[in-house]
Amino acid sequence: LFKKQYYAIGEVAAMFRVNQSLIRYWETEFDILKPKKNRKGDRFFRPVDVKNLVLIHDLLRRRKFTIEGAKEYLKKNKNAEEKFAVIQSLENLKSFLLQLKTEL
Repeated sequence: LFKKQYYAIGEVAAMFRVNQSLIRYWETEFDILKPKKNRKGDRFFRPVDVKNLVLIHDLLRRRKFTIEGAKEYLKKNKNAEEKFAVIQSLENLKSFLLQLKTEL
């Protein structure tokens, strides 16, 4: 899925259709986000950071958690990333089956 080792903050913001300032804010709020920074201060996100952003984006935007609620959820559920991956794969399977059903 990932074609690069590092993504600039502009690319990451475009992936999620949000402002760069929101990505920077989430970085300050969530400990699991630790992008690399160069001497100039530019942020470069690794694929693991992007995966964590997908999880955070899902909690905040789709599931409507508050920032504090999302922090608490991540703190209590250490395997939240695994659960999220399973949920995503099930949603992909569901969409595939629905598409297959419409083609019949």
